[in-house]
Amino acid sequence: MVHFYGLLTLQREPVPLKSISVSVSIYEFVADVSATLNYENAEKVPLEAVFLFPMDEDSAVYSFEALVDGKKIVAELQDKMKARTNYEKAISWGHQAFLLEEDSSSRDVFSCNVGNLQPGSKAAVTLKYVQELPLETDGALRFVLPAVLNPRYQFSGSSKDSCLNVKTPIVPVEDLPYTLSMVATIDSKHGIEKVQSNCPLSPTEYLGEDKTSAQVSLAAGHKFDRDVELLIYYSEVHTPSVVLEMGMPKMKPGRLMGDPSAMVSFYPNIPEDQPSNTCGEFVFLMDRSGSMQSPMSSQDTSQLRIQAAKETLILLLKSLPMGCYFNIYGFGSSYEAYFLKSVKYTQQTMEEALGRVKLMQADLGGTEILAPLQNIYRGPSIPGHPLQLFVFTDGEVTDTFSVIKEVRINRQKHRCFSFGIGEGASTSLIKGIARASGGTSEFITGNDRMQSKALRTLKRSLQPVVEDVSLSWHLPPGLSAKMLSPEQTVIFRGQRLIVYAQLTGRMPAAETTGKVCLKYTLQGKTFEDKATFPLQPKPDVNFTIHRLAAKSLLQTKDMGLRDTPASDKKDSLNLSLESGVISSFTAFIAINKELNKPVQGPLAHRDIPRPMLLGASTPLKIRCRSGFRKALPSDRPPSASQPIRRVMCCEAVSFQVDNYSLCGLINHKDRHSPGFGENHLVQLIYHQNANGSWDLNEDLAKVLGVSLEEITAAHPAELVDSSGWATILAVIWLHGNGKDLKCEWELLERKAMAWMRVHAGSTMPLVVKAAITFLKSSVDPAIFAF
Repeated sequence: MVHFYGLLTLQREPVPLKSISVSVSIYEFVADVSATLNYENAEKVPLEAVFLFPMDEDSAVYSFEALVDGKKIVAELQDKMKARTNYEKAISWGHQAFLLEEDSSSRDVFSCNVGNLQPGSKAAVTLKYVQELPLETDGALRFVLPAVLNPRYQFSGSSKDSCLNVKTPIVPVEDLPYTLSMVATIDSKHGIEKVQSNCPLSPTEYLGEDKTSAQVSLAAGHKFDRDVELLIYYSEVHTPSVVLEMGMPKMKPGRLMGDPSAMVSFYPNIPEDQPSNTCGEFVFLMDRSGSMQSPMSSQDTSQLRIQAAKETLILLLKSLPMGCYFNIYGFGSSYEAYFLKSVKYTQQTMEEALGRVKLMQADLGGTEILAPLQNIYRGPSIPGHPLQLFVFTDGEVTDTFSVIKEVRINRQKHRCFSFGIGEGASTSLIKGIARASGGTSEFITGNDRMQSKALRTLKRSLQPVVEDVSLSWHLPPGLSAKMLSPEQTVIFRGQRLIVYAQLTGRMPAAETTGKVCLKYTLQGKTFEDKATFPLQPKPDVNFTIHRLAAKSLLQTKDMGLRDTPASDKKDSLNLSLESGVISSFTAFIAINKELNKPVQGPLAHRDIPRPMLLGASTPLKIRCRSGFRKALPSDRPPSASQPIRRVMCCEAVSFQVDNYSLCGLINHKDRHSPGFGENHLVQLIYHQNANGSWDLNEDLAKVLGVSLEEITAAHPAELVDSSGWATILAVIWLHGNGKDLKCEWELLERKAMAWMRVHAGSTMPLVVKAAITFLKSSVDPAIFAF
């Protein structure tokens, strides 16, 4: 290994980026973030420094400014092509210039150019953004500061203008030459119960006795090996609310930024119902690219992604309802389907799929998701069985807009539920395809279990459909609400609903209130949620609600430079310029015209290194000038014509193409056996039949920890047959030994219960009593709901 001393690139050149400092202000479920990049030119020549960094897909970037040797320069948002031209001209004329732009192919990657940084100069570049915070299943609000930018796979036909086409230096995390600091202040009128993180934090400091305000800081020494995640628990998060914000005083009424904007939050209390017994076509699209051989997290004991994927597919297969249809696709540089078309869920088709899942490997090369999606959508619809698509990927795809566009085109025929696996998964891809089809998205990082999140989502997809969703406003005469969010057609149980509206007309006198009502129908019953709010807009110097509303609108119209329809391009450009929120068509540019030192020859380029993570996919990209230069052919990752060579190491598997390699820790069992080791829970579930029952055999006996002879001797044959006895024993074992993972086996246990009620009938209480006695279990017989 090459050793580095001081702040140097791989070419042993000084790195101009010294530190990143982040200030986060969270109020209720909105975060306002200010991130400052501190540069210093320690060389003897002028530099152009280029830094690529990840952002969350939902971030609305609204401000960019630079502080150079004590002078503040505020950037202007311009048409992207114009901004690039002005940037190049400014540098050529000897001015100092700063450029910030969103990648042309993905909303979650940004590039920052610092041009003509003079020897000895210091520059602090600050960008600001706001974003909604998603609500987790356990009620936590989740804030993520992205710190990991994985290489994105380049497929044929991908955008040549993307800044991901070229590469930046890669260094081990321990040698990364810049630091990260973060301070977060949290405010909620409901009270803050606790703050948790996947990274070391300072102790939570409450700023008042009522615990409505708190502050935490990231501990020093963050290694950029994971995104920084905060889980914030309020005393109450399910209360409907409306926030009304005053418009810009200098803007004319009738414009988005001139009128008051409202942010409405509902948490519909949708009753839980038993899943449908027969409906649905379920297609599982699983990433099998080389990066799936990586661990789920940076922890040494973390499960491999591909192993978690195999267990997840087994749980999903066992949890499907009888009578539905299903298929499984694996994708990488190419793709494979288990069946030519979706097949009916039976014991035979389930066993065939399980056999292939057990042998599944991360052996399909790169990450080309568009082709299998197109193949799935080309298939004929099955009458009475709406398509439910589950997509699992580490999200390392470059041209996300093309994928989102394909999903949106087919949104009328399916719902897409997406899962981002591991650190650095593309939020643009994962959230984009779910939003485009009315599904939901999940991210699986740190100690998260893919199995749990996938099964919760399957349960959600099996719930009866909420219909006739409508939002109505009750406002004084002369005042009306114009919806800015897309029409909501799907609501899931446990999901928060956020919508934005523009209030037009004359605001009433003080003390007047308005009301907004959410109505929906579930299985013929009508439900209604209401929120009453004062009609006195509050000022906000950052215009947070307006900018979040603009971002919501942009996400429906802006599909990148290449894939956005002509009519939406103009709307997106105008909306971006009016609101000050960056888009695919705009960029921030700041020019220091006081500096006037013409550059003699080309500027020296210094691309900021990024961390090399254990198990990250091939470091093939990212370099300078915001994608102005095209990548060389050697910059492309492996294609189908470039087979991956697998090289065995002492305790690692390495995938190599030319000089690039990917290593991930893997134990001997994972390497040589498709089995599941000592995981008795997975073994038990693996042997369940499609109808929910278990057979009485050696496999079951091994999991239960008793001999087959003992089970047979204790069998009350006069009450139930051997399958009924085996099934009741298995369910009792699940409740006694797997209760911490109940969300993963709840659906398949329901199948088993339904099968037993039909099979054992009135004798079931006696059989359950005998089984509990035999297993010496403390499980309550009431779980069987006789």
